Amino acid sequence: MSRTKWSLHLAGLHQRITAAPIPRRWITFLFRHPKLTFLLMGAFFLLFGFSSVNLFVVLKANIDLFVQYGAMVIDDGALQQFIEIIGSCYLSMVFYLCFKLCERILTERLIGKPPIAEKEARS
Repeated sequence: MSRTKWSLHLAGLHQRITAAPIPRRWITFLFRHPKLTFLLMGAFFLLFGFSSVNLFVVLKANIDLFVQYGAMVIDDGALQQFIEIIGSCYLSMVFYLCFKLCERILTERLIGKPPIAEKEARS
């Protein structure tokens, strides 16, 4: 991929990430079902904890392996393991964000703040 195409791809990625919020109907659904939201929050918390256990230690060990033995560890599968560790990091972040979403919805429900969709409908 050329440098120009790569920069255009990255610019488009930023727009897709910032322009694609969670659908309002999902937030409204979770706001109306606090017990389900609480169960999902617990599940996402456990998934975050499970996916991030010893992640830093394993990543550091993998990087130390590359530093100590150089490129010859690629044949042994160290590069594939490195990519899997990075993927696990991103998966862990997704679980954390889902946990924080559920937490925010429950917090707003506890303080009596209506969800975003209801605010916009009233305006």
